[in-house]
Amino acid sequence: MNCYSRKYNNNNLIQNSFILPVNTNGFISLAEPTGESEYLGKMPASFGMIAAFLGDLDTTDGAGYVYFRQDKSPDVLQRVAEHISQAFPSDDEIEPTHAIIVTWENVAPQGERGPGGEYARNTFQLVVANMKSASYAILLYPEENMQFGSTLIDDEDQPVEVGFNEGKVPGWFSWGSTQGTYYRITEDSEESINALAQETNSGRPGVWVYEIGTSPLFTSITPGEVTEVTEVTSVETVVESLVPEPSVPWIRHHEDLLTSEAPYEPLATSPEPFGESSTPDEPQHRYRYVQPQQPVSISNVSLYFLAVFSYNYETCSSNKHKCSVFADCRDYADGYCCHCKPGYYGNGKDCIAEGKPQRMNGKVSGRIYVGDSPSPVEFSNNDLHSYVVTNDGRAYIAISSIPSSIGPSLQPLPALGEAIGWAFALQQPDYRNGFSIIGGVFTRQAEVVFQPGNERLTIRQEFSGIDEHDHLLISTELDGRIPEVPQGATVQIEPYREIYQYSSSLITSSSRRDYTVNMPDGSVRTHSYLWTQSIKFQSCPHEEVLSAVPASQQLSVDQIFVMYDSGNQLIRFAMSNKIGSIHSGIPEQNPCFTGRHGCDTNAVCRPAQGKDFSCECASGFTGDGRVCYDVDECSESPQICGPFSVCSNQPGSFRCECVEGFTFAGDGRTCVGKKTERPVDHCQRGTHDCDAPQRSRCSYTGDSSYICSCLPGFSGDGRACQDIDECQLGRCHSDAICHNTQGSFTCQCRPGFHGDGFSCTPGSDREKTACERHREAAQASSSSGGFFFRPRPAVGQYVPSCDAYGAYEPLQCHASAGQCWCVDSSGLEIPGSRAQPGSRPMCKSRDVAPPLIGPTPKADISPLTPGANLLFSQSGKIDHIPLDGNRMIKDEAKTVLHVPGKVVIAVAFDCVEQMIFWSDITQPSISRATLQGGETSLLITDLGCPEGIAIDHMSRNMYWTDSILDRIEVSRLDGSQRRVLFDDDLINPRPIIADPAYGYLYWSDWNRDGPKIERSGLDGSDRTVLVQDGLGLPNALTFDPQSRRLCWADAGQLHIYSATCILNHHFILNALFILYVYFYMILMFVSGTRKVECIDPFSRLRRKLTEGIQYPFAIVSYGRNLYYTDWRRDAVVAMDRHDGMEVEEFLPQRRSRTYGIAITYPQCPAGVNYCSRDNGGCSHLCLPRPGGFTCRCPDARDGSCVEQDQNF
Repeated sequence: MNCYSRKYNNNNLIQNSFILPVNTNGFISLAEPTGESEYLGKMPASFGMIAAFLGDLDTTDGAGYVYFRQDKSPDVLQRVAEHISQAFPSDDEIEPTHAIIVTWENVAPQGERGPGGEYARNTFQLVVANMKSASYAILLYPEENMQFGSTLIDDEDQPVEVGFNEGKVPGWFSWGSTQGTYYRITEDSEESINALAQETNSGRPGVWVYEIGTSPLFTSITPGEVTEVTEVTSVETVVESLVPEPSVPWIRHHEDLLTSEAPYEPLATSPEPFGESSTPDEPQHRYRYVQPQQPVSISNVSLYFLAVFSYNYETCSSNKHKCSVFADCRDYADGYCCHCKPGYYGNGKDCIAEGKPQRMNGKVSGRIYVGDSPSPVEFSNNDLHSYVVTNDGRAYIAISSIPSSIGPSLQPLPALGEAIGWAFALQQPDYRNGFSIIGGVFTRQAEVVFQPGNERLTIRQEFSGIDEHDHLLISTELDGRIPEVPQGATVQIEPYREIYQYSSSLITSSSRRDYTVNMPDGSVRTHSYLWTQSIKFQSCPHEEVLSAVPASQQLSVDQIFVMYDSGNQLIRFAMSNKIGSIHSGIPEQNPCFTGRHGCDTNAVCRPAQGKDFSCECASGFTGDGRVCYDVDECSESPQICGPFSVCSNQPGSFRCECVEGFTFAGDGRTCVGKKTERPVDHCQRGTHDCDAPQRSRCSYTGDSSYICSCLPGFSGDGRACQDIDECQLGRCHSDAICHNTQGSFTCQCRPGFHGDGFSCTPGSDREKTACERHREAAQASSSSGGFFFRPRPAVGQYVPSCDAYGAYEPLQCHASAGQCWCVDSSGLEIPGSRAQPGSRPMCKSRDVAPPLIGPTPKADISPLTPGANLLFSQSGKIDHIPLDGNRMIKDEAKTVLHVPGKVVIAVAFDCVEQMIFWSDITQPSISRATLQGGETSLLITDLGCPEGIAIDHMSRNMYWTDSILDRIEVSRLDGSQRRVLFDDDLINPRPIIADPAYGYLYWSDWNRDGPKIERSGLDGSDRTVLVQDGLGLPNALTFDPQSRRLCWADAGQLHIYSATCILNHHFILNALFILYVYFYMILMFVSGTRKVECIDPFSRLRRKLTEGIQYPFAIVSYGRNLYYTDWRRDAVVAMDRHDGMEVEEFLPQRRSRTYGIAITYPQCPAGVNYCSRDNGGCSHLCLPRPGGFTCRCPDARDGSCVEQDQNF
């Protein structure tokens, strides 16, 4: 019998909108099924189906039923995601949107009874889960052997079948049809049927997971990869109420069968068992029925749905990996619990080393009315960053992008960060802070009522645990009304105490808080507010977590600092926190309990008798306790992570990650080989047989297949492509000259005509070329301006020579000086080409192609230097990827430099001394080290936020941008002779590029009110804006010396920051020195077109390569490719710089943000500039520029420095 679901429109699950029949014979179909005689025993069928247990099955005796529903409840979707993730451990972002669940309960083989007259019965389940990118099928079978594995069909005993059938598919041009894919899971044997319950491809016996594609389904079936069964346990049959009683805890012990305690969402009206005995009661139900060969009846509506079977995996052997790596797992009679190891504290699932500072990151959104304003101030996803020195209880909180319309009025609310202070408060003897009790996963809701105006504000916070970088994650929402604090007013919060009441899953507190507003006119106003809050959490249900915690504890908060920074739109809070007794008594005097001990911030204070104490470095650090250094476990114990893994050092800890081709076993720690290979993308791997990438394109079609096709401008079958000579086809105008190039062509109107080459008209009123404008300017600069005089050059003035097309002649001469030299197409002198007076150099003719007009040609491919590498940075390290021509050798990628605890933003390379340069924003500085490793050298400090570095290897100078100090500086490569180059008209300068051969400096400023890309000489002369229109966030910049093109990646709209640095300077308040705290804000882009563009800096011809990329951060050019780092993908992406096509992607082992990127060369590209030899004769800084150089003094001058300009 078939029962049809309502119409379903998701293209990932079903290609078109149609009904989804559920059949009593153990399958669901994707089209209207044929009669039983046409598919039972005659597979593959002509219609699409998923066969969970296909046979002639019977549900007519009142014992067999079929249930089905659609479910979107969070717990069911979470369980679906766990099954898929366990079956495909290498897949990321498993986020099902809904599931269709079908259960066949106690079905029997048609017409067959056992020796005692009883039916053999089977129970099984099918779940079809849909995501945005793919659909999955999960098949579940009871752990005991199936009671039957065959049914009678045409009086013959035939095995049941399990699999996926595509059905008939249309032929080419809709001529006829052919049988589609039939992916069969079982074979014609009893062992194969029994294996359904005993074996697996998902790590759990009886659970089978398959990726079944997108649309159409079944064109590519991928089985789960984990075929090892870790544990076999008993099976339970459970019938659960649709809605649990209020007293039932939200704890799930039976997880494998997908039931739901959320409100039920049926496919039609309600979950319906159905059998085959009489005609259906049509008026009572909304189903459509196909009349079966036997009558059908539907029983009364069931108020229950069935959890048919489940497995008890609530033991440490199956769940140890859910505990923190710094925790032990303990089994209890009805489950397991995690306990932090000695030297660590937390709830066992999140554990932190005692004494180690803790960082927090999060987002803040709000809708708040200020004062009597009728309109709210709204903000979304503003960054929150916090830092707690746990051994003295001092907490620092900063929230970014707070508009001035609300910022001053938030100052009375350090309570926004109070939960952070409570979680890591300094513990008094026998008392425990929040994190040590409940860990880092909890929700907090607080209500604030201001007096006397009765304004109310609700604060909701979600703490979601420790991430892979050891940061606690927080999400905050604010809603309500607050009193107005005027602009320029400051707020002082009085110390307060608050009593926390503890129960098994709820913590509550309330208090009254006073604050003083110092008005701009000097007056003082005192206010207060009432504060109540509740904290909900889930503790381990198998032991009494709070048994050793007093029912009431008191949080004492003092030394409170608040400030709104209107210039940077930041609200800052700082406070000291202690947790202890609610009773008054003699305060503890031991420095460990007062916080005045002098131990390192990465150390634990150990109290002794009286006021004696000792300092002990936290786990993962070494030293005497007064000074502690991070231990690099990866270097000291290279085998610490075991075979087939990579170790990544972190401050105070380390992480293990499996290498490609391996995944974590059930213990979450051991790397084991993947049992099943996924389809191979030969295009990505470079193992295809298509022609060279500059002539053809490889397109992956799925299932290890691909097709080759020639690029535009070429012809052939994709495996062999030849250039099309467009000039033979008469593409240009009859009065134009055609120049063929590889893959393209250009058209140029003949002398005496003007136009774009495709249309030419007589006349000479075309726009003058750069050479012609240069020539006129040189002639006019010395003209007397008299009406009767023709312009002529002054004595000694250089006038360029232009050809018939207005382009620069390759050979240029200075008549007065008697010298000649070669120039490129932009008129720039080619370094080293200037001849002695009286002689002429040999200059390469450029008459093969005029300036580009029409389709963009394929540029010549310059030979690549063997041994080149990509350098890119992640937090705490710099990695390299060797390059083989234009291809990344991903298998040989490795870390070349570990810098624990740092956030490396910019990366640059000096090809002369083979040195890596990088900027760090945790302690703003620029450092360097040799490419082969070794000691690092700290070059530049006293910075705000160094975001971009450029190296002039010819002049031995370094340039950098600072987005806090808003300036561009230069120094020698060793950091000496530092000089500010620009400190005006800069808002957020980030990337910076040097072109030492021609003396130019390029940088971008993503000022949200006016983003721009600028250029100047390397000495700071002739500053000009190159690009200003159509920019959002020009976040990445690179210059290709071969094509002379400047390219950039744009990361979005103007009103959204991509990255910025926020710095807490030193503050003195109430004799308290507030710790210097540094925050790097990563502000996500939420709108705008993200694209890559290029421009010729001289002709200003601009071209968009591609758009729709994710979140580019930095970019570099090499060969025919552009390589950029992407924050959303956590990847390094290669793009063809000619057609904008993505050609390759590299995903680091450690999936975290990728920042700067650079190219290393085994030897420097050929070329010199005016400062290459003897520092240009300068006493200090030699700064080149086009046509000359400038001698400049550092800002810290001495009497020996001489400044001068040299022109050539």
